[in-house]
Amino acid sequence: MTLINITFNGEARQVPAGTSLADALAAVELPAASFASAVNGEFVARDARAQTALAEGDAVFTFQAITGG
Repeated sequence: MTLINITFNGEARQVPAGTSLADALAAVELPAASFASAVNGEFVARDARAQTALAEGDAVFTFQAITGG
């Protein structure tokens, strides 16, 4: 199995090549509906996570949406 290096919220990690953003998020057991996600600074919509393949050197970030008014 080939592993690639990514950063996840600033922490270095290795994941199998071909891992989707959805798979990476599930591996750290984050509840999908409670946060937003970005890869390399680009927002990734919740319904696009399964189709977003991670590549060597990608930086994944999760964050709480800020609401109010």
